[in-house]
Amino acid sequence: MFIAAAAQRTRHIRLGTGVVSLPYHNPFMLADRMVQLDHMTRGRAMFGVGPGALVHDALKIGIDPGNQREMMEESFDVIVRLMHGETVTKKTDWFNITDAQLQLRPYTQPTMELAVAAARSPSGSVLAGKYGVGMLSIGGTSPMAMERHTANWGLYEDNARANGHTPNRKDWRVVGMFHIAETREQARKNAEFGVEQFASISAMSRPFRSSPAMSKTRPTG
Repeated sequence: MFIAAAAQRTRHIRLGTGVVSLPYHNPFMLADRMVQLDHMTRGRAMFGVGPGALVHDALKIGIDPGNQREMMEESFDVIVRLMHGETVTKKTDWFNITDAQLQLRPYTQPTMELAVAAARSPSGSVLAGKYGVGMLSIGGTSPMAMERHTANWGLYEDNARANGHTPNRKDWRVVGMFHIAETREQARKNAEFGVEQFASISAMSRPFRSSPAMSKTRPTG
């Protein structure tokens, strides 16, 4: 919904989900909504997916957190096939799709940009490599986090080649934080209030802790 609203107010910037937790949605309905968004944005929407990172969210809707990565893989297989124009029939223990076909092909050909989130677990990089889609490195940009991202990219390359795809670093996205204002000085002024508290809380909640050198956010104008 946010991307649809932002797309109305912009003309050129690309807008991506970061990320949609696949186990929380029926894959056919989700693919249908994302293709609709692809048309509404005239190809500016990017589709980032993941298994879902918050255990409490999964438990609230009756999902065993231990099943989320397997569910992501099952869902992503259906979504990729649908977006490439296939008619899909697939039954799992959490969805049953029969002769499903999208009403519209993606606006972006052959399909809208797809990316799978990868942090500590290798599952995201393996899945992204298997389908030859982008990899979305999350979990911070500290030296420790970057080491993990680099290792995941190695797994991505291996799995891409094993499945007949050519890995390309243009498909690698690393998540970072930005605050934008009219000038660099104004951006720093805007971010002064509460930034250190935010950084310390974020460090405790992320898969990777920030190093002392990364403890302060450097807003970008």
